[in-house]
Amino acid sequence: MTPTGDEAPVETESAAEQDAPSYPMLDSPADGVPDVIVDERTLTAAADAIAAGHGPVALDAERASGFRYGNRAYLVQLRREGAGLFLIDPIACPDLSPINDAIGDAEWVLHAATQDLACLAEVGLRPQALFDTELGGRIAGLKRVGLAAVIEHYLGVTLAKEHSAADWSTRPLPEPWLRYAALDVEVLTQVRDLMYADLEASGKLDWALQDFQALLSFTGPPVRTDPWRRTSGMHKIRERRALARVRELWQTRDALARDKDIAPGRLLPDALIVAMATTPPTSAEDLSALGAAPPAPGAPPRRSRKPHHGLLRYQREWLAALERVRVMPERALPPASVRGDGPPPVRAWADRNPVAAARLSQVRDRLGTFGEEHSVPLENLVTPESLRRLIWNAPKVWDESMIREQLASYGARPWQVDAVTPLVVQAVEDHPATDE
Repeated sequence: MTPTGDEAPVETESAAEQDAPSYPMLDSPADGVPDVIVDERTLTAAADAIAAGHGPVALDAERASGFRYGNRAYLVQLRREGAGLFLIDPIACPDLSPINDAIGDAEWVLHAATQDLACLAEVGLRPQALFDTELGGRIAGLKRVGLAAVIEHYLGVTLAKEHSAADWSTRPLPEPWLRYAALDVEVLTQVRDLMYADLEASGKLDWALQDFQALLSFTGPPVRTDPWRRTSGMHKIRERRALARVRELWQTRDALARDKDIAPGRLLPDALIVAMATTPPTSAEDLSALGAAPPAPGAPPRRSRKPHHGLLRYQREWLAALERVRVMPERALPPASVRGDGPPPVRAWADRNPVAAARLSQVRDRLGTFGEEHSVPLENLVTPESLRRLIWNAPKVWDESMIREQLASYGARPWQVDAVTPLVVQAVEDHPATDE
């Protein structure tokens, strides 16, 4: 789900800071930081302890996003009452199925589950029930739903987040990093219990439980068609052969990054891909000049004018990619744009389908009112894409059951279907289809 963001400031920064609550810092687990589990014997002992524990199990994972290729887990943290706190190295112990068996059907407690479920599944950890304290916080109406903010709200303590962007593939992991990671699960079940009560008191517990149940089938973000088209700066490129250069360079970079286990952006920034696609170099000297060029007007100054290390280290591969495009026949070049299967941009609706435009505007307004009344973000009621598809593709004859069926096919939960359907029905009645 999309974050809602912090509350808009209503005072000057200094006044807001002066009036902000001052929370004590939670800086160490109650029982200290345990040793990292790196062998099967210790893993088995941890599984036995977890199986003997009771209640939900708090879990978290640390990845090396921005440093390594992909999103694999480099540290897994677990805590359960009656069992204790465990830090596991999934590189040294890549099969955590003994831990999964020990948890059994006990509820997992995670924060922002969609960030971790896929990488946890890769090491054999798959929940049978879960509670997401970020998603639950949204439904509960919290204005800020980051882990530290949620803990502040419910427990009146705060977490230090100084290692959130660390390279967790580092070995050995420094003790301050481990302490930070351990704290992510130290009080998570306490937060879960208080949030559960909050949701129940507000009549929104069933909403949250339906959303949590839907997360059990989450396997990761959807695979995108032509992911190279999401290269930053692509909007500057229109000519098809230049697009082909972006594609070839992106695919070459991706293959190298996968092979070297390096984040693609560290191997070669998107800005250099776009620069090479716009003005293709033909020699090592051209590459050096490109990498050392001064920053564009308005861009922050670089610390060094030295070419990016990946630009020169893999110059043979970049030049070969550009040469393949140079001799590529016209028919093999990518189209300038790809038409999606979704509706057109909303700004075009008024001209192309004024009835749909009026319906969408009305439903959005009334969803906004519903969200305000129930303290639920609009994106947690219905995804913008689902709403656009529903209304744009509406047949001329449309009844409530058809609307419900269509929403469900887009993945809406029953509570969302119940909330959205009457608003769409009313919009259809207020803006009937024309014969044009």
